[in-house]
Amino acid sequence: MFGLVRDSKMFPIRDFWKRYKRKILITAGVLGSGYFLYRQYDYYSRRLYDIQKELDNEREADELIKAQIQAHFENIQRIADTTTLPHALQHLHNRIEEDLDLSHLTERLMMGKGEPNTLTLAEKLDLWENLKILSFTKMVISLWAITVLSLYIRVQVNILGRHMYIDTARGLGSSQLLEEADLINREDQQKFLAISDFLCNYGLNALIPKLQVAVGEVLKRRQLRDVFNTTVLRDTTTQIIKIFMSTGSPHHWLDYLMPGDNQSNITDTLSTDDDAAARNFNKFDQLMMETRAVLLSAEFGSVVERSLEVGVDGLMDEMEASVAGGSSRTSGIPLARLVPRVAQMGLLLLEDPIKSRFIKTIRGIPEVEIFFTLLYANMPTS
Repeated sequence: MFGLVRDSKMFPIRDFWKRYKRKILITAGVLGSGYFLYRQYDYYSRRLYDIQKELDNEREADELIKAQIQAHFENIQRIADTTTLPHALQHLHNRIEEDLDLSHLTERLMMGKGEPNTLTLAEKLDLWENLKILSFTKMVISLWAITVLSLYIRVQVNILGRHMYIDTARGLGSSQLLEEADLINREDQQKFLAISDFLCNYGLNALIPKLQVAVGEVLKRRQLRDVFNTTVLRDTTTQIIKIFMSTGSPHHWLDYLMPGDNQSNITDTLSTDDDAAARNFNKFDQLMMETRAVLLSAEFGSVVERSLEVGVDGLMDEMEASVAGGSSRTSGIPLARLVPRVAQMGLLLLEDPIKSRFIKTIRGIPEVEIFFTLLYANMPTS
């Protein structure tokens, strides 16, 4: 009897299964697929959230690094303008005043004017000729020095600053303050920055005679009675600079800014497979090698050329304001009357470099700004 009852109960189930088997399987499949898809969706949603969070963190880190780099870059430029450059230019000012002292010439001319019989006409003409040559030499060498030296020091400080930033980031991580570390060898750093005095201590000895030759070549046909206006003075100054820069090897002027090239020794050290020898290649050698490579580049040559052009224009603006109380460009004055102002203008360029309008003007040249931004970033400058 129990068997009959059980079989009677099973018949409806079997009948139900047979009747709805296909629907049940389809429903189960749909539900299973839906659950699987839901789990997949949930997994990929969480994964996408994690990825997005990582990207946001990386973006924030990148923004922080960019802000640190920008702040460090701007700080480096301030160091160049307010510390390194003023020191070098003050030293240079004193040397130019000493080496191109015109007082002995002016005193003899004044003496001859007060006592006519003390100097012959030939002696007076010779004194005036020397005064003319030395006055223009003084002005042009001051203009050239403040322009090229300011660019050179900025190259130095940007290269050194970039190394300091990279060394700090490697040592401490970009999230820490850069000022908290000093991973650059102090001795190498000071030795490297001290090269900015090379022009004053050694370069001037060879630079002054070279510029005197260029000045003499341009002014040899100029008489003291010739009328000079700012247009003529600009052309004369530009011609002197072009003759000086083009005389000799293409980069002869580099020898006035920094010591001779020892790049072959550095290259030999870099190319060795001996780790011990590679460690002997110190930071100073690397900094000097990188600096020379930048100064020899065509991009830096273009920056120098453009900066000198802007410097000449600025100098002419100053001269026009001082000559004849700012008279027109076409009026002009005799060269004999212009010579004392030319000599005076030379040293005015080197006074108070922190407030110097010339340095600010050169610094604001778009080509100069782009060049040093790329230099700091260690990117190609073309």
